Amino acid sequence: MHHSLDIPYQIILGSRSPRRHQLLSGLDIPFQVMIKETDEDYPPNLSPKDVAEYLCQKKAAAFVPELSEHPDLLIITADTLVSIDKQILNKPLNEADALRMLKLLSGRKHTVYTGVCLRNSQKTFCFSVSTDVYFRVIKASEMAYYIEHYKPYDKAGSYGAQDWIGLSVIEKIDGCYYNVMGLPTQALYLALLRFIS
Repeated sequence: MHHSLDIPYQIILGSRSPRRHQLLSGLDIPFQVMIKETDEDYPPNLSPKDVAEYLCQKKAAAFVPELSEHPDLLIITADTLVSIDKQILNKPLNEADALRMLKLLSGRKHTVYTGVCLRNSQKTFCFSVSTDVYFRVIKASEMAYYIEHYKPYDKAGSYGAQDWIGLSVIEKIDGCYYNVMGLPTQALYLALLRFIS
């Protein structure tokens, strides 16, 4: 099988997100998934961009034991968050929290940041990509419908760009669409090229 990139590493995607699995698969890059539980705490006063990069580095650091044993491994981790009014929206805790987030986003522009970390036994490379997303005003009945039927508890900002709310509410996107789904594919592809060169 020929791949789009000739990668001399075995790639591990450290994410349980089905969207990230789908996007990395779409780049025709072979990988395996390995999950490590890490908390998503971060130091106060970091900018949203820095939080996304901090958290993906933290996720990658959990794989240090595997990396030290296997020099042919390359870990890819990512963290996506939503930012509006200098607030950071991660995954909602419950229904009330999801509703709070959607009310904040309704009728406004917000920014999605995804931090990505590439790490092997020798080096670490981290970067982030930001995308602006514009929502129309969302009715209360639509918010209730969405939360009940789509249960967006695993999604930063309580929504998925690729599901019902994204299709019916997003007016425009300024930047990388796939970044909003959780993986800035074009930037990741270029980062992999740099990493292996």
